[in-house]
Amino acid sequence: MIDHVMKKKLPIGIENFSEIRTEDFYYVDKTAMIRDLLYAWGKVNLFTRPRRFGKSLNMSMLKTFFEIGCDSSLFEGLEISRETQLCEKYMGQFPVISISLKSVDGWNYEAALSQMRRVIGQEALRFQFLLDSDRLADEEKVMYRKLVLADPEHPDYFNIPEDILIGSLSVLSDLLCKHYGKKVMVLIDEYDVPLAKANERKYYAQMVELIRSMFHQVLKSNDSLYFAVLTGCLRVAKESIFTGLNNPQVFSISTAGFDEYFGFTDAEVREMLEYYDFTDKYEMVKEWYDGYRFGEENVYCPWDVISYCAELRMNSRVMPRDYWSNTSGNDAVCRLIEKAGNEQTKSEIEALVAGETIEKEIYEDLTYNQLYDTIDNLWSVLFATGYLTRCGEVDEDGVCQLVIPNKEIRRIFTRQITAYFNNMVRKNSQRFEAFCEALKNGDAAKTQKLLTSYLYDSITVRDSSTQKDKKEILYHGLMIGILANIDGWRAKTNADSGDGYCDVKVEIEKEDIGMIIEFKYADNARLTAGCEDAMAQIERMDYTRELKRKGYRTIYKYGIACFKKKCKVVCEREEYDPED
Repeated sequence: MIDHVMKKKLPIGIENFSEIRTEDFYYVDKTAMIRDLLYAWGKVNLFTRPRRFGKSLNMSMLKTFFEIGCDSSLFEGLEISRETQLCEKYMGQFPVISISLKSVDGWNYEAALSQMRRVIGQEALRFQFLLDSDRLADEEKVMYRKLVLADPEHPDYFNIPEDILIGSLSVLSDLLCKHYGKKVMVLIDEYDVPLAKANERKYYAQMVELIRSMFHQVLKSNDSLYFAVLTGCLRVAKESIFTGLNNPQVFSISTAGFDEYFGFTDAEVREMLEYYDFTDKYEMVKEWYDGYRFGEENVYCPWDVISYCAELRMNSRVMPRDYWSNTSGNDAVCRLIEKAGNEQTKSEIEALVAGETIEKEIYEDLTYNQLYDTIDNLWSVLFATGYLTRCGEVDEDGVCQLVIPNKEIRRIFTRQITAYFNNMVRKNSQRFEAFCEALKNGDAAKTQKLLTSYLYDSITVRDSSTQKDKKEILYHGLMIGILANIDGWRAKTNADSGDGYCDVKVEIEKEDIGMIIEFKYADNARLTAGCEDAMAQIERMDYTRELKRKGYRTIYKYGIACFKKKCKVVCEREEYDPED
């Protein structure tokens, strides 16, 4: 049941600053970013952060603050309101062009071009007063009309010629500057989404040329520009996009400065949990959603924290879960696992999932068409997109310690590893069929040999910090991953059996065979003792009772002990006659 106590609403999916402030949504104050941005002054400023970390909301905040006609009441009580001189000088003092390129994701260049026209056209429509401006010449109004010329058959789209589109932001800033007599602020959110999509869909060179030409005109050869801010996920190499521009001031996840303005700090999360009376959930929230290192600050993913708080208001007993995957395809993780053919990469993935660190050189100036060229580039992509974060400092050679930030991201890794393993099982049909035959015939030696080969070929999902029983779960999860591919076999993990829950229960109804499989993690590689413990538990807990009740005549009891990538298998066969 939803909590009806009069608390502020949680802004799930809302990236409009004015809406959050006027509609009584909870807002984590990031307005001090305005002050720091003005003091750090750069003509063109680029912020690179992973998705889901508040870039779009911050851009909306900047637009609301700087744009002529600003409602100053939206900033009352916020950090920036204490900077009275800055507010007097900058608040509501500039024409602002603000666009987001996150929707420019066409399946081909023509579709992407149409989406780009729509983005520019809709922004240009905000300034229809230019048609009545007595400061613009008739030919300048003709230029404006070309930016808002709609497609007669599709009114939401625009017929901006490609050569006009390239100079559209520059033209619009010139017109606004002339109308107001003031230079223009330009805000471009998610500037690299069109490049990412173009790379995926094989029209990268065309999109690079379009973006490069547009940026050159609006950010370089533009006397009407006062100040520009861009955001993106990756810092695309200068030779790809920013050719010919003065070097933009780049604030990446490795840069000290603006650390706390993207993501929630620990103090901000504690304050939010206290406001909604969820202080008892702090440790879980920290374990699941904290751990990102931006510059000198540790931050939480805001999308996750807000989403979990919203669910807690519906049900205070709900457990944390993965919200990240709902907003991403996790392509980088999939690519990494697919490249885990060599033992070094495999062992590095295993170390990361176990909560350990790996040492890698980070490249922050990649182009999108280079992202997956090498495994070294891929580590840098995982770092830039938030799947990995750094421990300590980046040294002068760009080398740092990388770690998975939290439990949520570790879940994504383990899920993708499981999917990869299941696919690998299906591909090697000969080994798969041999394993099934050995298992259903009670051939412990052959089962051990084949299971060991699976362990060596798989990426072992282990965690050196977990309890012994949790480590055992990882191994019977791998067994379920194999058995799930067998037609006619019903396999359940943690199945209700006898006086407790066995690790794995298998029923092969067509062949009148049942199995109980119990795993033990063998500390110090004491595999024989581990198997003995497993078999003793099967007997003590009477795990075969349910299979006997169902009338299975052949029942196999498997005790399997595992240590890292080694295992030992023992098996006992029991013939049961339901009529005895």
